[in-house]
Amino acid sequence: MTVQKQPLLSAAQQPVPAAGQQPLLSARDLTVTFPTRHGPVRAVDQLSFDVHRGRTLGIVGESGSGKSVTSMAVLGLHTSAEVTGSLTLEGQELVGRTERELNRLRGRRMAMIFQDPLSSLHPYYTVGEQIAEHHRVHFNSRRGAARRMAVEMLGEVGIPEPGRRAGEYPHQFSGGMRQRVMIAMALACEPELLIADEPTTALDVTVQAQILELIARLQEQRGLAVVMITHDLGVVARVAHEVLVMYGGRAVERAPVDTLFAAPAHPYTRGLLDSLPRLDDPDDVPLRAIPGSPPSLLTPAPGCAFAPRCARAASATGSERLRCGTERPLLTGPAGHPAACHFPAYEGIAS
Repeated sequence: MTVQKQPLLSAAQQPVPAAGQQPLLSARDLTVTFPTRHGPVRAVDQLSFDVHRGRTLGIVGESGSGKSVTSMAVLGLHTSAEVTGSLTLEGQELVGRTERELNRLRGRRMAMIFQDPLSSLHPYYTVGEQIAEHHRVHFNSRRGAARRMAVEMLGEVGIPEPGRRAGEYPHQFSGGMRQRVMIAMALACEPELLIADEPTTALDVTVQAQILELIARLQEQRGLAVVMITHDLGVVARVAHEVLVMYGGRAVERAPVDTLFAAPAHPYTRGLLDSLPRLDDPDDVPLRAIPGSPPSLLTPAPGCAFAPRCARAASATGSERLRCGTERPLLTGPAGHPAACHFPAYEGIAS
């Protein structure tokens, strides 16, 4: 079976979930805390979001913001961390489940594409064997049937001569082809939720576009709910319907993708967008970077975590400046576009 070449709908053209429709994945006050010899580190702090079938949630932020920790919490892969709050998959609670119960769900109902396919694939087994084994574990299928399914999946993700290449090893594939193998493995058991953790980071621009188009096409065909974790705003603009911006383990802004790019409300989101190079900038204009460094999760600031790097907080005086430094902002604001900022800018006008 091969992927049908048909035009994809843009994020803005995709149907919006009906009012009251139950999300496939729902997080409420999700918190992940790691014990260290220096004290507990809260890598994810009271995070809430929903993902519906056929929709893509893009989670963005700097390294260390908690993006990947969130994705691993969904799959129950944190063995040494304390996970609290609620994570439900179509109403089924995931937090507190046993390893055996989670193993039944991983791959079968939810699957993940990891950042580095070479380290995620076993070097001693052919790619066909690895995809087939994944299928056999969940469906108890016969070896021959699983092998045929593996070949079919390789063809579906666009690998030429899938019958021959199923017998090859990961090192015999290019980076882009290995990522296609990872997608084939993730979708082999027809999951409902796909988590993609930086799936295009190590790929060149042309291959990145191919992989993103492949994920979008498979989502459209299968009605997948997708969580796309990335630091690349270009990826978010291309595939996401809604964007969750994280900073210091917390959600600082959430909005539909078009709204976020047109009118970011949080100064951190504005800084991320301003740091992108522009084709219309003169050659001598330096790149605009966010000053300072990400916050320490070991000793979190009492107020806004972004305040030490925020130009708005730096220009504030009196009680306003005190508020930024001492009071943690809540994720509030207009319906569909909350921001965790004491002085958010909506439609470009500071409130």
